[in-house]
Amino acid sequence: MASITFKNNPVTLIGNDVNVGNQAPDFTVLSNDLSPVTLENSKGKVRIISVVPSIDTGVCDAQTRRFNEDASNLSNVEVLTISMDLPFAQKRWCASNGLENVQTLSDHRDASFGEAYGVLIKELRLLARSVFVIDSNDKVTYVEYVSEATNHPNYEAAIEAAKTAQ
Repeated sequence: MASITFKNNPVTLIGNDVNVGNQAPDFTVLSNDLSPVTLENSKGKVRIISVVPSIDTGVCDAQTRRFNEDASNLSNVEVLTISMDLPFAQKRWCASNGLENVQTLSDHRDASFGEAYGVLIKELRLLARSVFVIDSNDKVTYVEYVSEATNHPNYEAAIEAAKTAQ
């Protein structure tokens, strides 16, 4: 199990670790219009799954913007930003920020993604900052569980993994 802190305090992650080479676990999250979204919805594309505790915080905002910008230079890559934020808050955030290359998705209803990818923080019912790259055949090609949830992920490594995934 990944070991992380949130504001330098250890937290407990619920779920199973996902490792490079694993078949990507399925999940069900909600889009901004409340429709269900699963891994199957983006089948055939390389996916960067950018996981943030809350879209309305500084690091999460910056992470989402960074992947939005980087994704504009990649072909056949879809960026999914997943948090526990309500779909309404995500929709408002996207509308006010004009981001077009990232799909924000909410795990608030079932914590399906959080448990499937081992990123659900038990004490806070938030998702731990992490990044997963999944190839077009649903194989995990890159994993980063950010050790301190308030720190940035390694953007360059994630983008490089997406470029080399097929």
